[in-house]
Amino acid sequence: MKIFSANQIRKWDRFTIENQKISSLQLMERAAKSCTAWIINRFGSSVEYCVLCGPGNNGGDGLAVARLLNAEGTAVTVFADLQSSFKTEDARSNLKALQQESAVTISDLNKFPNVWLDGSVIFIDALFGAGFSGNLGGVYRSAVLKLNALDNMKVSVDLPSGLGADEYSGPDSVVVSADYTLTFQSQKKTFLHTETGTFCGKVVVLDIGLSKDFYEAETSEQFTVDEQLIRRSFHRRSSFSNKGDFGKSLIVAGSYGKTGAAVLAVRGALRTGSGITVSAGPSCGYNILQTACPEAMFEAFGTTHLTAFKAGEDTVVGVGPGLGRHPETAAALRDFLHRWRKPLALDADALNILAENPEFLRLLPAQSIITPHPREFERLFGKTSDSFNRTSLAKQMAAELNICIVLKDHHTQVITSSGEVYYNTSGNAGMAKGGSGDVLLGMITALLAQKYSPEQAAVLGVWIHGKAGDLAAEKKSQEAMLATDLLDEIGNVFLALASEV
Repeated sequence: MKIFSANQIRKWDRFTIENQKISSLQLMERAAKSCTAWIINRFGSSVEYCVLCGPGNNGGDGLAVARLLNAEGTAVTVFADLQSSFKTEDARSNLKALQQESAVTISDLNKFPNVWLDGSVIFIDALFGAGFSGNLGGVYRSAVLKLNALDNMKVSVDLPSGLGADEYSGPDSVVVSADYTLTFQSQKKTFLHTETGTFCGKVVVLDIGLSKDFYEAETSEQFTVDEQLIRRSFHRRSSFSNKGDFGKSLIVAGSYGKTGAAVLAVRGALRTGSGITVSAGPSCGYNILQTACPEAMFEAFGTTHLTAFKAGEDTVVGVGPGLGRHPETAAALRDFLHRWRKPLALDADALNILAENPEFLRLLPAQSIITPHPREFERLFGKTSDSFNRTSLAKQMAAELNICIVLKDHHTQVITSSGEVYYNTSGNAGMAKGGSGDVLLGMITALLAQKYSPEQAAVLGVWIHGKAGDLAAEKKSQEAMLATDLLDEIGNVFLALASEV
């Protein structure tokens, strides 16, 4: 799904109003009804709600939610900045409508208490939405600090107040720490980055009927990777096919003491459908790999570390897991890059070798895929102040080097040479363990071998990898799951995909 900026969201609202022949107040009512329905379904009508309303349309949403909750028979209290006029006519209309409800108490926001004795009250944050930028001040900052000090459940409408849709305001910004964020129509960029996504809790995207025509016509360079996108990319196998139709993968991996990484990468390629899979590494890994991966072939180069490697023109190459950084291994990678012209995938020690020899980066074939975690990215391209700047630098380097960068994070980003950023939405914290990246390298290599484009291989590989992790976590827990558990679940992800395509 496309990710739109705050300005594009405003345009989307206006387009919907003009083309569906509705008023902005009616659109606000739609949003409020969607929020109220979700809240009642999740928490029920027998609990007490407290709604904090800001001066703009997000506050108008909150006032409408309070009125609709009251109509459901719930106990509702509202705090709003009554000292300053509401900035929009729609918000003023909803304030007037709410004031006619005698059962709802509306108090000034500056009277929001420091202590709330009833821990069962659910707070609804509707101070500021997608149009907010900068930092909270005055009565709003004070209210958010008080709200965050409470242990009560907190639900934010559109965005947690104090958080903009597009950018990071810095570590000193004050933002509501929500348990749930009820956002409208699509994800926002700030939900997907480490520094800002932590404020959102669980994000729920509510459909409020914004124009599909606008969505189709409006361009964006940012996307979330969802099942709809994956289904469009994935193609089922023809019954009339043979192993040659699914490519040959060469996994260049392993060194003394690190053969396990090679095993994980090779098994990742095998489980992802590579027609023929070969492992290249030092001879010290021969017995282990032939035993652990009987479906794969093995080519030995060196004894305890890789000293050379080669690949046929019909082969797709993945390099790096457990490779080590011996000077002879670095020279072998350099020599291979000098003569290889097809896209390849690189991770782990291959990236460390590139970082130690930055001139090697210029040797990467066009549309190659690198898969760094934040520390590896920093060693390759330099330190950045936050994940937003890291993404910007990654876009710059992907374009400059004509490569695809898979930037690992909670929402791993696939960044193309043309400037598109795909935020993955599968996966969990249980995958933050050694070996997970080795599996991913093998998976991406296998998808390249099956003639997926580099962009498709990266996006599909990352999503399937994350989905396998989600299935593993359900069975083993995030704490106990291992990289080998990912391998065991890849087939279940493919089964689900095949049934839906």
